[in-house]
Amino acid sequence: MSMTQQAAPAVDTPPAPGPKEVDGRTAQRPLAVRLLARPEVGVFLGAVAVFVFFLVAAPPVRDGSSMANILYQSSTIGIMALSVALLMIGGEFDLSSGVAVITSALTAAMLSFQLTTNVWVGVIAALLVSLGIGFFNGWLLVKTGLPSFLVTLGTFLILQGVNLAVTKLITGNVATDGISDMDGFDQAKALFSSTFDVGGVEVKITVVWWLAFAALATWVLLRTKYGNWIFAVGGNKFSARAVGVPVTFTKISLFMLVGFGAWFVGMHQLFSFNTVQSGEGVGQELIYIAAAVIGGCLLTGGYGSAIGPVFGAFMFGMVQQGIVYAGWNPDWFMAFLGVMLLGATLINLWVSRAATRR
Repeated sequence: MSMTQQAAPAVDTPPAPGPKEVDGRTAQRPLAVRLLARPEVGVFLGAVAVFVFFLVAAPPVRDGSSMANILYQSSTIGIMALSVALLMIGGEFDLSSGVAVITSALTAAMLSFQLTTNVWVGVIAALLVSLGIGFFNGWLLVKTGLPSFLVTLGTFLILQGVNLAVTKLITGNVATDGISDMDGFDQAKALFSSTFDVGGVEVKITVVWWLAFAALATWVLLRTKYGNWIFAVGGNKFSARAVGVPVTFTKISLFMLVGFGAWFVGMHQLFSFNTVQSGEGVGQELIYIAAAVIGGCLLTGGYGSAIGPVFGAFMFGMVQQGIVYAGWNPDWFMAFLGVMLLGATLINLWVSRAATRR
């Protein structure tokens, strides 16, 4: 070929048909993988499995009254688990939440009885005390930079001692005096612990409150600026502060939200049983945290939902009552609890990796 021969002009030809190239960084994952990456899907499947298991293993569960009792047990755990879950999404957790429930109930009971006044005075005072405990936890954490484990562990020990010592000092006993004959008791009972009939089955009002709080919390997380702040401070508080998120306000308000939950559950216990044992509540904080973790919330923060803890609390209520209806030794409940917690932790680990995989 001559060195002076010119090259033929290039001709643009369409590429041969074939599989379209997809950038791996932006490839859409299969629908099943995306659904499993949702924080509430894993616990939903687990709740269905537990429900079916006890339907077969414990025939009394199929009765309407038994299911109402299961939902009631789930609701008393679930109301607190919701507020604890929001706090965990915000990157913190509260070890004092269990005894804070009893502190709230004791405050309302003793203040109402000793002042011989309308029980609503004690209810409002208990709300202020519960919010104050939450504010103290959040304020101390923000101002000192201490881990929430240490801050709330200290509050847990303080409240546990105060509950016992003050109750004995004022009543001379470990339990409060009955307040069922006091003004306002019936109205408060109707709000916090009444029942209503559904097809001949008595259902506790706490079930309605539980689902209403879950719907509200879901809306807040997914549709409001405050919900974005919760995820932001849980993911990285320094980055969140750099883009204008009020980290201090968000952290403190989340602890106060746990205080509100403790107040509500405490009022339910008081107006259900008319009296409160001052030594109760120890260990319940682990139940609330476990329900949130099983519901898909990560201990590291920044991830979770409000729907997941609803199913997590239902699993607790289902197992707790299902064991009884099956005629098994109730001591097995803690073993089931451990299995569920470990299983949920492993599932959440897989989900977090799947959610961030490119």
